[in-house]
Amino acid sequence: MMRSMYAAVSGLSVHQTKMDVIGNNIANVNTVGFKGSNVTFQEVFSQTIKGAGSPTDGRGGTNPQQIGLGAGVSSISVNHKKGSTQRTDNPTDLMIDGSGFFVVTNDANAQNKFYTRAGNFTVDRNGNLVTAEGYKVLDTDFNPVQINKSETKKATMTEQILLQGNINSSDGDYTTTVDIYDSLGDVHTMSINFHGDAIPVEYTPNTIDGGLNGNVSDLDPKYNPTYGALPQDYMLKEVSVQDSDGDYYVGNSDGTTVGDGDLSTTDGNEIYALFNEEGQVVDLVTFGGDATLAEGSLESLTTNNPLGQSTIDIDVAGADDITIGFDRSIFFQNGDTTKTRTFTQYSQETDAKTVAFDGNSAGSINSFNISSKGEVVGVFTNGERQTLGTITLADFDNPAGLEKVGSNMFINTNNSGTPKYGQPSTGSFGALNPGALEMSNVDLSKEFTEMITTQRGFQANSRVISTSDEILQELVNLKR
Repeated sequence: MMRSMYAAVSGLSVHQTKMDVIGNNIANVNTVGFKGSNVTFQEVFSQTIKGAGSPTDGRGGTNPQQIGLGAGVSSISVNHKKGSTQRTDNPTDLMIDGSGFFVVTNDANAQNKFYTRAGNFTVDRNGNLVTAEGYKVLDTDFNPVQINKSETKKATMTEQILLQGNINSSDGDYTTTVDIYDSLGDVHTMSINFHGDAIPVEYTPNTIDGGLNGNVSDLDPKYNPTYGALPQDYMLKEVSVQDSDGDYYVGNSDGTTVGDGDLSTTDGNEIYALFNEEGQVVDLVTFGGDATLAEGSLESLTTNNPLGQSTIDIDVAGADDITIGFDRSIFFQNGDTTKTRTFTQYSQETDAKTVAFDGNSAGSINSFNISSKGEVVGVFTNGERQTLGTITLADFDNPAGLEKVGSNMFINTNNSGTPKYGQPSTGSFGALNPGALEMSNVDLSKEFTEMITTQRGFQANSRVISTSDEILQELVNLKR
C-alpha cells in the first residue's frame, strides 16, 4: 500500500520536472539562438517478491515477481536542431546556416571560451564585435574581431596603368587622360598623347641590324618562327606622356627619361606603339634611324632595359616622385603579357582610354560588412576595402554534450568532444547569413501537447495517492 503511494510521489516529481522544462522552453520561444530541451523518464528500483525459477524435468520455470517503486528522470537533452530565420538587416546580426557555434570570450587572453548560436552582436566603443553581455567575438587567430573606426589607410602611389580600347589608324592627334596618385594621396592628371598619322614600316623580325629585337618579335600573335625572317609590314604611332603641369616625358631605349620641357624629336628618343598588319598592338618601341624608310632598327623599351621595364618618372614637390611602368605591359589585361591584348588600331571609332591599376588617397573606415565566409571587410572613405578579420566557428562531435551556462552560451564537457575550429563555409562549417538571426527552435504545438500529457500524468499520480489514502482510511476504519 505504501509502495503505490511513494511510486506516485516519484511520478509527481518527474512530471513536475518535465513541466519545469516545458515552461522554460515556452518562456524562451522568442529567445535568439535558444535550443529547447526534451525530458525522458525511466523506471527506477523494483522490489523482487519472488525470484525466477529454472525449469526441471517435471515442472516448468517460473518468472520473477517484482513491484516497481516509481519513476525517475532518464535524460534532459538539448535539441540542437537549427531554428527559423528572422531577417533584421542589421549588419552585425549573424546567423549560422548549418553546423557550428560562434566562439566568444570574457577575458583578455581568450583562455575562457564560450560557444553560442545567438548572433545578435553589437560593436562597442573600441570597435570590438561583442555579444549583448559584452563577450568578445573571436577570429580565426583567437583574437577579438575589431572594427576600428579610427584606423586609416595610407595613401598609395600609382605604379601601373593600362591602355585599352581602339585608336583609328587614320586619326591624327589623340589624347587620353588618367588620374594618378602621389605618395601623399594627391591627384595628378597624366595624359597619353598619340601624335600624327600612323607611320608604315617594313622590317625583318629577329635581326638586330635593321630589324626588331628578336625577343620582341615573339610578342606578335601573327609572328611565325618558321617564316619570321621574311619582311613584314607594321604601323608605328608616336606616343608621349604629359603631366598636369604640361611637361612631356619621353623614355629612352634604355628606360631612362628624356627630362622635362618640350617633346624631344631627336631620332631614337621618340616612343612608338607598334601595331601589326591586323591592327593588334605588339610593343612599345623606339626607332633608330629614319622612321619613313625601311632602314633603321626598332628597339623594345622593355628588352633594352636591364631591369626589364621602362618607367616614366614624374617629379612631385613635397612627395616621392611618381614612377609608372611604361612598357608593353600597359597593353595587356592585368599587365600580364601572356593574357589578352587590350589595345588595337582598327578602322573604327577611336575610344582608347587609360586606366590606373593602383594608387589611392588616404582614407579611414567609413563602413563595414561581413561576408558569408565570416570575413569582416572594412570599406574606407577612399573606396578601398580591407579584411579586418575572419570570424571563427567551433563544432563538436556531440553538441548535445555541451553544458548550458546561461546567456545563450555553452561550454564544452568531457562528453561533447574537443572543439574543432574553422572558417565559415569551409568543411563541415555552415555559412554565415549576415543581417539575420537564428530564432528559438521551440515548437509551440509540440510543447502544448507535451504540457497536456504532463498535466494528465500528474493528475493520474495524484489520484493514485488519494486512492491509496482512501484504502488506508478503510483499514483504519476496520477497528471500529
